[in-house]
Amino acid sequence: MESTLISDSVLVNNYINGNEKSLEILIIRHKQRIFSFIVSKVFDRDLAEDIFQDTFIKVIKTLKKGAYNEEGKFLPWVMRIAHNLIIDHFRRQKRIPTFKNTDDFDIFSVISDDVLNIEKQLIKNQILDDVTALIDELPEDQKEVLVMRLFKDMSFKEIAENTDVSINTALGRMRYALINLRKLIEKHNIILVS
Repeated sequence: MESTLISDSVLVNNYINGNEKSLEILIIRHKQRIFSFIVSKVFDRDLAEDIFQDTFIKVIKTLKKGAYNEEGKFLPWVMRIAHNLIIDHFRRQKRIPTFKNTDDFDIFSVISDDVLNIEKQLIKNQILDDVTALIDELPEDQKEVLVMRLFKDMSFKEIAENTDVSINTALGRMRYALINLRKLIEKHNIILVS
């Protein structure tokens, strides 16, 4: 029987039922898409080869355990495993990549909640709290412009009209607010990490 006519889900079931050849057909069928995706994120063919191998080791383990239940969605499932392994790699390297949506890959269909892990979120919240507290220390006119611009997303034209000053004055206050905020951040030893 011509292998291209057999659907992924049938091949997966055949493999689970002991037909080793079925997995080989699946790997050959999807290798190019999955490998290209991994290379586009790690920019290193050797590393991509390792992650590709790890992806299929995980695929095999999951199928052998009988824990696969993505009926008819084999490729997105494998892509999700590859994506998580890429994230793990970057975590170990302490740098998270930025993922761009492409026709082949939609970040929202595979991203897991722990990508921005809890620890990072706590640090981010702490920094936000610290900076918000420092904004309160700014002179009233500078604070007003900064809050309107950053938190209310107002244009300088709108800020000027709302505060009854010229656009240049509004721009000047914003500039001084940022300079003073930077000084306060240094004074309080707040480390802004991403």
